[in-house]
Amino acid sequence: MKSLLVLLIGMIPGAVISQNKPTYKEPFRPQFHFTPYHNWMNDPNGLVYYKGEYHLFYQYNPMGNTWGHMSWGHAVSRDLVRWQPLALAIPEDDKNMIFSGSCVVDKNNSSGFGKKPGQIPLVAIYTAHIIPDKTKPDDYQQNQHIAYSLDDGRTWKKYDGNPVLDLKKKDFRDPKVFWYGPGKKWIMAIVLPQEHIVQFHGSTDLKTWSHLSDFGPAGDTNDIWECPDLLQVPITGQPGKSKWVLINSQQTTMQYFVGEFDGIRFQNENPADTILRPDYGPDFYAAVTYNNLPPGQDPVLLGWANNWKYGQSIPTSPWRSAMSVPRSLRLKKSGNTWILLQQPVKSLLSLRGNVTEWKSKIISGETVFPAKGQVIELDADLIPAKNAICGVRLAAGGGQSIIIGYNADSAKLYIDRSNSGNTYFNNQFAAWQYSSARVPLQDGKLRLHIFFDKSIVEVFANDGATVLTAQLFPSATHDGIEFFSEKGPTRIPIAKVWSLSSAWK
Repeated sequence: MKSLLVLLIGMIPGAVISQNKPTYKEPFRPQFHFTPYHNWMNDPNGLVYYKGEYHLFYQYNPMGNTWGHMSWGHAVSRDLVRWQPLALAIPEDDKNMIFSGSCVVDKNNSSGFGKKPGQIPLVAIYTAHIIPDKTKPDDYQQNQHIAYSLDDGRTWKKYDGNPVLDLKKKDFRDPKVFWYGPGKKWIMAIVLPQEHIVQFHGSTDLKTWSHLSDFGPAGDTNDIWECPDLLQVPITGQPGKSKWVLINSQQTTMQYFVGEFDGIRFQNENPADTILRPDYGPDFYAAVTYNNLPPGQDPVLLGWANNWKYGQSIPTSPWRSAMSVPRSLRLKKSGNTWILLQQPVKSLLSLRGNVTEWKSKIISGETVFPAKGQVIELDADLIPAKNAICGVRLAAGGGQSIIIGYNADSAKLYIDRSNSGNTYFNNQFAAWQYSSARVPLQDGKLRLHIFFDKSIVEVFANDGATVLTAQLFPSATHDGIEFFSEKGPTRIPIAKVWSLSSAWK
């Protein structure tokens, strides 16, 4: 029966968009982070720009609000902010669940899928998760499949010759494919999760692949590796210069390496004992970047704003899980270490409404900011006293809030959500209430750029050199904003708060 239902879902045009459109007024529903109309979502997949549209495919359960029946959901946007959900793209079938992967624009029709002159296929490369005996879900295999679209991503056909890459392994997944111009070939980055290895494979036609090299184990090997990405990132202040960045995920967090790639091997140039993370909060995972962006556009990173430890029980309905805001990427050198700089995409500026501003404030104790809201953008500079603990409380009310704080003595930026609202829906959530990262002041100053969207806070510190993302589930009436400073005063040269409009109107 399950297989029949999956088949029917794949055959019905508009299977996703035919669901009743939600009001977007449900408790905790984000207003400018992407969420599906209904049901469970996890990893972003197949991020690609084509003919003026940013495509977002994602791991999706068309049958329920927890993980299962993994298929590729689909939405498109012209600005990375306002999204149009589309029909289910690649459904589960009676043999395979459709796990994570990527999508490319096959401009030269190297795959041969284009049958008419000038026809350009979109090709999806994904992991097929195969369970021969459904009574033994842990007895599975994974190999790599492809599907193609000849109508700008609206409908997809699975390749008859699948799989295109099979190591006969249980865990072998998450292919990220891109075109490597100097070598005139496709490159696939893919993980061996248990071995903590990213493999690189090459192909000229997306159908036949050859192994090139391995990277790892390296960095954080405490948990399995997943969702790799390899891309060139421009160096800030050095026009035309770039470095290669290798990203992967480790069950509940992520890391990145910076170095060079010669078409065969990746060489890490950061110190071997340094672990760098694109996000130090509890709710940012499986992030990957867009393929085929217009010339001159900085890379765009998008992640899943949830956590496997408690994600299937967060108190949201009829959907579960959101994506982060899309982030533009640059690099800078700090000492002997390359640091990833992340900035929210500029198109988010189009949501700005009224602004409330402070100038030259001295905070000692607690001061209420003269604006409120649960859908806001905050930009502030803080100059703390030598030993001060300072910051801002959002979703403040009834003695509750989420704290974005800074300890000047230890140079730690932190998020504390232990008293932010509903924290009792899952014991694991209670164990992930505090996250921090070392953030040295720059010329004595901490720059905070914060996006708060109902149930998600993203904190960009010091021009995006450090980012923390966290979920919270506050009362709808708790919308206060409070600045605080303990153990000494904090000077705030400027602070601005914008109300943000909904991207779903």
